[in-house]
Amino acid sequence: MSTSFVTPRIHGGPDAKGVPLHDFSTNSNACGPCHSALAAVRQADATRYPDAGYTQLRRQLAAFHRVDEARLVLAASASEFIFRITALAVQRGARGVWLPPHSYGDYAQAAAAHGLALANRPGDAQLLWACEPSSPLGDAHRGLAELVDRCEAHTLIVLDRAYEPLRLGAMPTLTPQQLDTTWQLWTPNKALGLTGVRAAYAIAPVEQADNVAALEQLCPSWPVGAHGEAMLKAWADSEAQDWLAASLHTLREWKTRQIALCESLGWRCLPSEANFFCAQPALPESVSLQKALSVLRAQGIKLRDTTSFGLPGHVRLGVLPPAAQDALHDAWQQLIKANQ
Repeated sequence: MSTSFVTPRIHGGPDAKGVPLHDFSTNSNACGPCHSALAAVRQADATRYPDAGYTQLRRQLAAFHRVDEARLVLAASASEFIFRITALAVQRGARGVWLPPHSYGDYAQAAAAHGLALANRPGDAQLLWACEPSSPLGDAHRGLAELVDRCEAHTLIVLDRAYEPLRLGAMPTLTPQQLDTTWQLWTPNKALGLTGVRAAYAIAPVEQADNVAALEQLCPSWPVGAHGEAMLKAWADSEAQDWLAASLHTLREWKTRQIALCESLGWRCLPSEANFFCAQPALPESVSLQKALSVLRAQGIKLRDTTSFGLPGHVRLGVLPPAAQDALHDAWQQLIKANQ
């Protein structure tokens, strides 16, 4: 095992230069925001504490997923839950963590903060992370079913399902029975186009009441504020789900167009099942990827460098409307012309 796996915290979205005019760097639903969810957030009563037990919210989410309320764990955000369940794993005696080859940096950050070593094989870890559709690639998690089936009873395996609602193709790898043996982490703000509202939840595996109780003990009071509570309630409502289903049709059309546009620039696009994909830009010999991204950023266009995901030389692009795609196309052609 090795402990040298910490990477800097790099995220998409607004940065020191403000909000990008055309932000391809996040995976938020570009059809958003969802109108019913946004209205619910705006109408939230911020003058009062939420119910500390989140009684109604738990009931709604349990009915939405058709699970027992006792299996629900609320979280301030996906990142907050990542750190909390890592702390639980350490409490339970974990010594190692296993990560997918390309994965979200907070998995490693949380492990490093709690002194967990990076395992080279799943069998050497007591905390395992999976993500499907994966990030940054947006594809299936290879070998996920086998990983779950071979997982020891005492091992915590967490499936990050942040992009499941934004799946544009294929089907989930795991069966309902296999899902019942994993921790499922849900972050609806991406699918609703409301990433500024921080709230998430997890569904515990069946018969893990002791771990649910332990996670609740590790949680501060009121992890989800009034606005996050309102968003999660709206998420479980049929109006938001109908809106989401309609948005997926639009995203498929935009994605087809965006891939074709990138390929017309000579970029190599990698397979993806979600509302984002990775690509390897065709760069002039005199221009580094970092320089190209800096030039684009100065023009209000931001792409996500995937080096921090363990995929150097590539970028991740969230699917955006045609006008943003055309802006990227024109800016890239200008960059190439200026460096010929």
